[in-house]
Order: sequence, then C-alpha cells, then structure tokens
Amino acid sequence: MSENTETLTLAPTKHDKLGVIHCGVTREGFIVVGGDPRDIDDGEEILFERVGIKARRQGSEYTFTRVTQTS
Repeated sequence: MSENTETLTLAPTKHDKLGVIHCGVTREGFIVVGGDPRDIDDGEEILFERVGIKARRQGSEYTFTRVTQTS
C-alpha cells in the first residue's frame, strides 16, 4: 500500500484547489473546504471527512492536506 500526499498552504483571503476540491481562507480564523465553512483556532487541526482533507492553522498560515491510500 502506498500513500500519496497533496498539500496546499494559504494565507488569509486566499483560495486555491486541492485536485477538484476548493480550499479557502475567507478571513483570519475562518476557512472553507469543499463548501463546508468552519472556524479554526491557532494550532487546531480539522478533518473534513466528506472530502478527505485535513486543515491545520499555525498563526496566519493555513495548511490543507489530502492523503489518499492506494493498494
């Protein structure tokens, strides 16, 4: 089994895509992943299970990671 990791790092008011999934930082402490909006505290990590993306905030740096496993 191998593991493929995709990562995207954004700052407030920026957005991009991980594959076909939209990820954005609307404002400091507020993110949207695949249409699902969430508040996120500094140092917090949130798993968006529906789209398989983890979001982590470190200060003003927001990292979105998708990990898929293949056999």
